[in-house]
Amino acid sequence: MASAFSYNSFGFLLILVAFSSLINISSAGRQIDPKTSIEFIRTSCSSTTYPKLCYESLLTQASMIQTSPQLIAHAALNVTLSTAKSTSALMVKLAKSQGLKPTEVGAMQDCVEELEDTIDELRKSISEMGQIKGSNFGLMINDVQTWVSAALTDENTCADGFGGKNMNGSVKTAVRSKIVTIAHLTSNALALVNSYASFHG
Repeated sequence: MASAFSYNSFGFLLILVAFSSLINISSAGRQIDPKTSIEFIRTSCSSTTYPKLCYESLLTQASMIQTSPQLIAHAALNVTLSTAKSTSALMVKLAKSQGLKPTEVGAMQDCVEELEDTIDELRKSISEMGQIKGSNFGLMINDVQTWVSAALTDENTCADGFGGKNMNGSVKTAVRSKIVTIAHLTSNALALVNSYASFHG
């Protein structure tokens, strides 16, 4: 009786091991080689206006992006949003700095408002990208393209506000460089969204 139980237990154990191995093999088959993901990012970024920035900003997301046109566009939007939020927080601090001219404070406050609009537009884009479905793809991707384009316009308006000669040199340099980076990231994200739209179409 005991030996029969042992035999049955052993047989059941073998089935479990075989089943687990099958699951592991199946899972492994779905995984993408990291080198393939990295090459996909490099190739995708080559079609953007700022490929080096694109590649460097998305490289750490390779395991999540894999080889998906949708996921790389989504990741690019998230990276841009994160940068916009940190820059906006910095701008709020800078606007309260001592020794700034009224024109500089005004430009800073205007820029913070533009960045708030950018952040809102990027958030809506990210949310829409996560909900895109086949039947409504055209309408939804068009919304995303419109919002990201609007964000880019807001950023350029902010940068233009620091183009005058009346601006403090160090403040102007610090602010413009950060805004330009956001604008470049946004431009890249828009290019990847457009590529995704073309790929899907």
